[in-house]
Amino acid sequence: MSAKAKCLTGDKAGIQEFVDRFDRVLSSQRASCSYEVLIFSSGKQTVFVTNNSTKSRADYKKKLESMGIPASVDEIFGSSYSSAIYISRILSLPQTQNTVFVVGESGIETELDSESIPHIGGTEASFNRPITPQDYTSIASGSALDPSVGVVLAGLDHNVNYLKLSHALAYLKRGATLLVTNTDPTLPSAGSLFPGAGAISAPLVAMMGGEKPISLGKPGQAMMDAIEGKFQFDRKKACMVGDRLDTDIKFGIEGGLGGTLCVLSGVTRSERDWDGQEVVPMAWVKELGDLRG
Repeated sequence: MSAKAKCLTGDKAGIQEFVDRFDRVLSSQRASCSYEVLIFSSGKQTVFVTNNSTKSRADYKKKLESMGIPASVDEIFGSSYSSAIYISRILSLPQTQNTVFVVGESGIETELDSESIPHIGGTEASFNRPITPQDYTSIASGSALDPSVGVVLAGLDHNVNYLKLSHALAYLKRGATLLVTNTDPTLPSAGSLFPGAGAISAPLVAMMGGEKPISLGKPGQAMMDAIEGKFQFDRKKACMVGDRLDTDIKFGIEGGLGGTLCVLSGVTRSERDWDGQEVVPMAWVKELGDLRG
């Protein structure tokens, strides 16, 4: 039987006891969109963790500061940055095949640039158009392909099209490694759900036989390992704060963190959402403001 999640809303003593357990806070970007996260993390080291690959760390720094949340670029860990770190420092690509074909947006490109990783695709105008009969011929023959591509990196792409997917498939068939920034099937916006990064990479996964690619975002543990490697912290004294069970809370649990706090203000809206589920947070609040007791 799964452990019961503790409700901290209205429990001032419980909140203080919970907060005092940790010296490191990992907070999802959505849950961070309120100054109350500062109350929870006061005196603690905070890392803002986001799966949204469309923005760079510098972009998120500006966004957080516009909401009154001070943050440095080094305190922000996004799936685009995690992907760039993995490619440059772990994947060890040969020099002849170190180019990344991007199915994604400028956030990915900026972070690849920060690690001096060559890339094509993405926001380039030549890939943001309808496919033509000539494209079919040149992709099939290989004349349209860059022989230095060794990785296809797929993230959220609001302009994904048949031409990009065709190039990505061709590179994968030639032996390129498929990496994804994250596997979220949906993302919340305007009070509803829309296709997430996982929906962008799903066709590529299906076309390559269904084998799961390495995910560099939550809940993938490659991201947790990268965060631990950079910040050198004790996982048992760290807490993951987030508003989505299948990414934020699962990320913290599978990463062996000392605690997880679910905020019912995002995709997860009720404590009934984890009834009978394997992923159960250690504690929950209705909204971050409840941490004020």
